[in-house]
Amino acid sequence: MQSVLLYIMTVLIWGSTWLAIEFQLGTVNEIVSLCLRFSLAALCMWGYVLFKRMPMYFDLKTHGFFILLAMGNFGLNYLMLYYAQGYLNSAMASIAFSLLLIFNIINTRLFFGKPIAKRIYSGALFGVAGIVALFWHDLSQFDLSSGAIVGLGLALLGTLIASFGNMVSVRNSNKGIGVLQGNAWGMLYSSVLLAVCALLNGETFVINASWQYWSSLIYLAVFGTVIAFASYFSLLKNIGPERASYIIVLFPLVAVLLSTYFEGFTWQANTFVGFSLVLLGNAIVLTPFDKLKAHFAASPVRT
Repeated sequence: MQSVLLYIMTVLIWGSTWLAIEFQLGTVNEIVSLCLRFSLAALCMWGYVLFKRMPMYFDLKTHGFFILLAMGNFGLNYLMLYYAQGYLNSAMASIAFSLLLIFNIINTRLFFGKPIAKRIYSGALFGVAGIVALFWHDLSQFDLSSGAIVGLGLALLGTLIASFGNMVSVRNSNKGIGVLQGNAWGMLYSSVLLAVCALLNGETFVINASWQYWSSLIYLAVFGTVIAFASYFSLLKNIGPERASYIIVLFPLVAVLLSTYFEGFTWQANTFVGFSLVLLGNAIVLTPFDKLKAHFAASPVRT
């Protein structure tokens, strides 16, 4: 039951962050925005772990993996995605990022040698097909001669980097490192690295932004980063990266609902087809058919 609640909460939060990111673009440099976001998130995380008196001392090797976690999940991946949304609309960016499911399945096999159930592949294919159907009109109008191809490349690169970050998180969990401790260190390192990049790039932290920018920044930092990542990494530990990563296929659905309400997104036949395919894929991935079959086979037959 706990995993189900974490699953739903993560889908809803991350599904809404795509709309929030739109308010982060155009006024403040992307590196500065991310630095502010993860600095605020790190402050929240460290306040919590210190209040709970969690052990925060780790050896140098572990700190090396914290830095990799920072770059993979709290730094380079988001920078690429923020840049990508300068070329792509949120729908296209979310489609590209939904491929994290496939990258995670492949990387789990490569890095941990974990066999993947056949239904995971089938469910992933249904899910990705559903996302394609859901945004088919955007895909059909994709112009290779425009900057959209650059945006797609950046989005895919950010997605691949995020998958590597997920593998670091799995490794840390396997070593007995708590999710909250790992995130606290990762966000701290990320804010420092982003600040250094901003300074080297000649960016200024003296900003004059609107209340929409600041409110979306707080939402992205507290909910989209602290709460969502803690929930997601807990799911990685509890149910594995394959099933947890299906969140990445589901949250574009939340983005569509929000777009419908706030941006007047028009529902068409492909919208309903896409929803059906994604829900079917979700059911295939999350349903342990072998265990259910064994359970019913072991149940006594009453006459």
